[in-house]
Amino acid sequence: MQRPLADEIRPKTLDEVVGQRHLLAPGAVLRRLIESGTEANMVFYGPSGTGKTTIANIVAERTHKALYRLNATTATLQDVKDIIADVGTLLAPGGVLLYLDEIQYFNKKQQQSLLEFMENGKLTLIASTTENPYFYVYGALLSRSTVFEFKAVPPEEAEPAVLRALEIERERAPLPLEWEMGLPLQIATACGGDVRKAVNAVELLSQAAQLKKGTLFISKEDAAQVSQRSAMRYDKGGDAMYDIASALMKSLRGSDPDAALHYLARFLEAGDLVTPCRRLLCSASEDVGMAYPQAVAIVKACVDTAMQLGLPEAQLPLAQAAILLATAPKSNSVVEGIGRARADVRAGRAGDVPRQLQNVHADTTGFDHQQHYLYPHNFPGHWVDQQYLPDALKGVKYYEWGENKTEQAAKAYWEKLKGKEL
Repeated sequence: MQRPLADEIRPKTLDEVVGQRHLLAPGAVLRRLIESGTEANMVFYGPSGTGKTTIANIVAERTHKALYRLNATTATLQDVKDIIADVGTLLAPGGVLLYLDEIQYFNKKQQQSLLEFMENGKLTLIASTTENPYFYVYGALLSRSTVFEFKAVPPEEAEPAVLRALEIERERAPLPLEWEMGLPLQIATACGGDVRKAVNAVELLSQAAQLKKGTLFISKEDAAQVSQRSAMRYDKGGDAMYDIASALMKSLRGSDPDAALHYLARFLEAGDLVTPCRRLLCSASEDVGMAYPQAVAIVKACVDTAMQLGLPEAQLPLAQAAILLATAPKSNSVVEGIGRARADVRAGRAGDVPRQLQNVHADTTGFDHQQHYLYPHNFPGHWVDQQYLPDALKGVKYYEWGENKTEQAAKAYWEKLKGKEL
């Protein structure tokens, strides 16, 4: 039984690792640590298939420690105790290097069980996670470790690994194996930065290669079918989802309709309607606000239509909303205004509601039986000068007029009516 291609092609040296130049280029900190035979505890954070396990293997060879592997999705506290029991024995005379994959699935007690042995140097921990370690890794363990962030491998850096995988499959094949021009780059691009996924695609395509005149042939059309949607990195509730949501919101705020449609498309391809709908509704008030107040109603109508239609038709009203928000004039006066008001309330700057604004029941229960409320609609222009803020906040300004045409027109209207500069 032959080894899986992804295992056979796994790099043995740092120079063979594709991607992660910011960590492994000559002179980079992680490379220097590995080459010096470091026994430092480390947390590798990043997407799947970016070399975290490979580099852990290389570190183990450099330190000459017994390498143990655990996956936190299935490992138990007893598994940790069994590994620690080997420390100092013939099985691990120089200590243990524990590679703990998906550490975010270990609870606090399980993570705490490692601390004592990390302190005395008998156990070196290399933990990997696809989620933000500052949210999921116990603080005491994190303070004893150095975090290195791995990034998705760009297509041009993943392509050599794909070529190497194809050459191995060519050697394995019972007949001559050929592939269409441009196939390696296509696979490298479609893998979405996951080299393991790209290598697995090569293995699958080689097994399904077409026989043409005594030669096995892999076409770009076959590669497109195998890698369909594989470039999507999306894990509902995970870092990828929040990153895309953040990118969508910032693209809307930055008035870039093309970027907004791109990130919206990622949600649609993942089948997630709820998250982009929330971001679109929020942006209508947060980023457009008083510069185009009607945006709230239009976006709400688009979202309601999308939820009634469902996918794939929902893409149309959501795209309409995204383009509208991205191209609309911008104002954050709503955000600034409510932010200042809430800051005062949280700080205890409030005071009693002015007598003239209190509920009418005060007229029959209070000492002062006259409310003194002036009804604005009884006055010219439906406005009358009257104090509305509590005495403690009299004269405070929370809302500042935006510089856009809509808010400046409203400002001019009220300045004329009130006879003073606002």
